[in-house]
Amino acid sequence: MSTTTQIAKHFREVHFGCNWTWSNLKDNLADVSWEQATTKLDSFNTIVALTYHINYFVVAALKVLEGKELDSKDEFSFDHPPINCKEDWEKLCNKCFSDAEKFATLVEQLPESKLWEDFSDKKYGNYYRNLHGIIEHSHYHLGQIAIIKKLVLVAGDRR
Repeated sequence: MSTTTQIAKHFREVHFGCNWTWSNLKDNLADVSWEQATTKLDSFNTIVALTYHINYFVVAALKVLEGKELDSKDEFSFDHPPINCKEDWEKLCNKCFSDAEKFATLVEQLPESKLWEDFSDKKYGNYYRNLHGIIEHSHYHLGQIAIIKKLVLVAGDRR
């Protein structure tokens, strides 16, 4: 298996399953209602905000993989669209998973030599570093989603 195929597989696993942690975004979000996803607890981000945030950086890197300019800004990475109903939440989740599959497909198509080239700009390091960074970032926030989901369920049970 090529390195780019392995990276794409690892990326898919955090989104769709079968990784070492046995936790993935799709399964964690599958039974979250839009009301639960938008529930704000203390100073934690909402599940919506974290889902959007994960996808924001996937989309930013996806643009680079498509040959476009890197134009994302950290300050906008939590500025999700309003989620006011089930359809809004489903639309966000579906976009997240669709973008993830596009991203993985483009990673698989990268020639191995591309992994060692600068990612958009020398200051960001190479493709290899950035692709793994996206995976690490997704796992990090997936863990937050899993914990916040449990807290939201407990808070709902207390009501």
